Amino acid sequence: MKDALLAIENLSVSFHMGKRTTKAVENVSLYLEKGETLGLVGESGSGKTVTAMSILRLLPGSAVYPSGAIYFNGKDCLRMDDEDIRKIRGNRISVVFQQPMTSLNPLHRVGKQIRETLFLHQAVSHTQADQRALAWLDRVGLKNPAGKLTAFPHQLSGGERQRIMIAMALINEPDLLIADEPTTALDVTVQAQILDLIQDLQRELGMAILFITHDLGIVKKIADRVAVMKEGEIVETNVPDLIFKAPAHPYTRHLIDSEPRGGPDPADDGDQTLLEVSGLKVWFPIQKGILRRTVGHVKAVDGISFTLQKGHTLGIVGESGSGKTTAGFAILKLNRSEGKILLGENSLNDMDSAQIRELRKRMQIIFQDPLGSLNPRMSVAQIIGEGLSIHAPGLSPEEEDERIMAVMEKVGLDPAARDRYPNEFSGGQHQRIAIARALILKPEFMVLDEPTSSLDRSVQFQVLELLKSLQKEFRLTYIFISHDLRVVRSLCHDIIVMKDGVVVESGPSEKIFSRPEQEYTRKLIATAFQ
Repeated sequence: MKDALLAIENLSVSFHMGKRTTKAVENVSLYLEKGETLGLVGESGSGKTVTAMSILRLLPGSAVYPSGAIYFNGKDCLRMDDEDIRKIRGNRISVVFQQPMTSLNPLHRVGKQIRETLFLHQAVSHTQADQRALAWLDRVGLKNPAGKLTAFPHQLSGGERQRIMIAMALINEPDLLIADEPTTALDVTVQAQILDLIQDLQRELGMAILFITHDLGIVKKIADRVAVMKEGEIVETNVPDLIFKAPAHPYTRHLIDSEPRGGPDPADDGDQTLLEVSGLKVWFPIQKGILRRTVGHVKAVDGISFTLQKGHTLGIVGESGSGKTTAGFAILKLNRSEGKILLGENSLNDMDSAQIRELRKRMQIIFQDPLGSLNPRMSVAQIIGEGLSIHAPGLSPEEEDERIMAVMEKVGLDPAARDRYPNEFSGGQHQRIAIARALILKPEFMVLDEPTSSLDRSVQFQVLELLKSLQKEFRLTYIFISHDLRVVRSLCHDIIVMKDGVVVESGPSEKIFSRPEQEYTRKLIATAFQ
């Protein structure tokens, strides 16, 4: 195995925190040949990223390696001096990280960040670096590459930022690419484009890829071999066909069975309309000149209309930038809009802020990034109970605590952990905390903005089942915003498909998936289920 491009032998990784030692990886052995793609799959906390980051010694100083070796081209990375490992980082081995926005420096333009990668490893002039950077931005399929060089990261879409990360990782033409969940937060069409791009560049450069993901569908498409991790150990390694058709380990079967499937639970047959939206518009002005005159508008949402029955789930789907989230925020009066929004008998666009505040307990939101939406300085009890101080101020501390514990039990959280802080919980638990925070006010209507996009499939499955059970018990009404059509099919009764701020198709979920009328809808479905 030492003859392989990369050979990890009996690797163990632990973290020292004060007097406590936590084992993250134990006796892991893997190998990767030149030009091969190895898929590394498992749930959050299984040790995937710790194993991969150990290759370039990118773990924090609290990490120790009780045993093992990592051979790259026959040399042990764990025993190289700092200068030698720096020569490999970004040069012979590159990394594409999960979150491109947090991996790119928000204070520097894209061109400067790409040039820096070249200057560290190659003797090139500023002009040569610019030419190489421009060529690579074109190579990864970015429109107007010259304009992207002068842009800041926040001015680009998620797919564009991920392409720039790929260009930075590959500009030195490495032998090995570590791709750590590179498509997690991308919509299905952009995800497919990124996967195709990585595979095309792999064939062109002959590089090996260590592809870390929790999405088994992606692994099935691109991996030559698959290694499954659980609690820091490799439990199974095989070719994709055998992994999916005849998994040898129960944990692998568990991951496969956690894929979203089936449809939503039957909704009540009652025809009570809870929400009616008509001609909803959200236009953002484009201002230019010293006097900041408005010269045009970005039509984020441009005249959408729909009705939503009580106890039903409406899915809003479409690519990034289609207006899904903007529409959801407008419906909850979290941004300015024109048009008619009726919640029951209440016309929200005719109400002032004080009147809207009175209705807030009836309508709640679950955000895409669960951890980012939780205040890290507040305990879980304070986070969940915060709304009570505004909408139920007459409760005693004891009554508040009882309500908090009851709702935590309802969403599958241990009430004994209510005095702990968000950083002490997993991603799935963060989302349960966010659901409990919304549920404690006993709302009728909830907007769920990509609530499962960053979760492992098995955790995602648990959260979806929780949402279904809560809907059935409390007759909740959902708007579910997502780019994951597999999840949408399993949860939503009706669907509207958005593109460039308008609705291109709408109807019952079964009809949309079985008989889509629009080419755009057919393309989304084909990409998601290929």
